[in-house]
Amino acid sequence: MATRRAWMVLGAAALTAGAARAQDGPVTLLVPYTPGTGPDLLARLLSPPLQQALGQAMVVENRAGASGNIGTQAVARAAPDGRTLVLQANTFVMNPSLFRQVPYDPVGSFTPIVRISRGDLVLAVNPEVAADDAQGFAALARRQVLDYASPGIGTPQHLGMALFGLEAQARLNHVPYRGSAPAIQDLIGRRVAAMVLPLHTALPLAEAKQVRLLAIGSPARAAAAPGVPTMAEAGFPGVEVDLWYGLLGPAGLPAPWVARLNAAVNAWVALATTQDQLRAQGMQPVGGSPAEFAATIAVDLARWAEVIRAAGIHAD
Repeated sequence: MATRRAWMVLGAAALTAGAARAQDGPVTLLVPYTPGTGPDLLARLLSPPLQQALGQAMVVENRAGASGNIGTQAVARAAPDGRTLVLQANTFVMNPSLFRQVPYDPVGSFTPIVRISRGDLVLAVNPEVAADDAQGFAALARRQVLDYASPGIGTPQHLGMALFGLEAQARLNHVPYRGSAPAIQDLIGRRVAAMVLPLHTALPLAEAKQVRLLAIGSPARAAAAPGVPTMAEAGFPGVEVDLWYGLLGPAGLPAPWVARLNAAVNAWVALATTQDQLRAQGMQPVGGSPAEFAATIAVDLARWAEVIRAAGIHAD
């Protein structure tokens, strides 16, 4: 029944899109990251059903560079006519605190449309680390400096571990890499002690006994790893970190167009097939209203600014 209702909403969106459609011409769904990343995969899953629901051509365009700032700036400067949208990751609320100058305002430069999905992040250690849980790892890192890896400075994985270090008063040394692959290789090669990993990446490594999973950064345990406690359950309620992805447009996007896009994306997210596709990519469906997404952006902008300031992190 839920699937049928979702398709009915999609059909209604297609029939009435003319009342709130963008100017004639294709809609560009810009991805400010490289192909194969989470936002890119999500954009390519979303664009065909969104095109069908809105009755308007969708073009996915990657415009990567400067930790997403180049493509994000392009959308911030675009006309609010509905023809330019962005599939964004939560790194864009972290960048203003990481860089001395960022060419956009995460709140003032955009119109939030909908938070589409999120991904769980988990604290993993190599098997030689003498800790079976997050408390044991924190205690060990108070006695000695432990190296941890990340895919780069200012990534959610980096900031998640920095937040853990602050909350646990642990002595952790950040070792940034150029991407996830070499960082993971040094984790399983036991050249670094720990790393915050996407859960769907960490699970096969844990099953192969290459890493040990200590705690998950989400508010609730993950269905895919029910035996892994949350950070709150592990005694660190202030450590909450995940990856989220959402759809935005330039500031001033007309309200009817925002409402139409929001309805179409929520209908797509409600489909069982969509939820299966998202979970296969390590994402959990979210959906919701533009106001809820705006609140998430505002809260995370302030929260990560404080973490970055307290940890003394700079990307340039």
